[in-house]
Amino acid sequence: QVQLVESGGGLVQPGGSLRLSCAASGTIFSNYVMGWYRQAPGSQRELVATITNDKRTNCADSVKGRFTISRDNAKKMVYLQMNSLKPEDTAVYYCNAYRPYNRATHWGQGTQVTVSS
Repeated sequence: QVQLVESGGGLVQPGGSLRLSCAASGTIFSNYVMGWYRQAPGSQRELVATITNDKRTNCADSVKGRFTISRDNAKKMVYLQMNSLKPEDTAVYYCNAYRPYNRATHWGQGTQVTVSS
């Protein structure tokens, strides 16, 4: 059974930084595309960034130049470095694991990020 556990969320002032972490267990980590999604109150869950096993990345236009996704396959970890945070980045951030060959998808429980002065 795949388990994803996020950490690193919290309250930060506009312009500040946070680093989210996601620990994966119970799976062959290299089989999965890893990603971060977020959901603000009253909004649909949206893609933030993804990273393949060979570390090709993709991210939403709204976070380009500010957020960076990375992964450590040996440690089964994926990270989201968030810089120059804005109030509109406030959301619950979810870690996602997606296995392309059978479209299996797994989610973490989410971690709250609040950007406010």
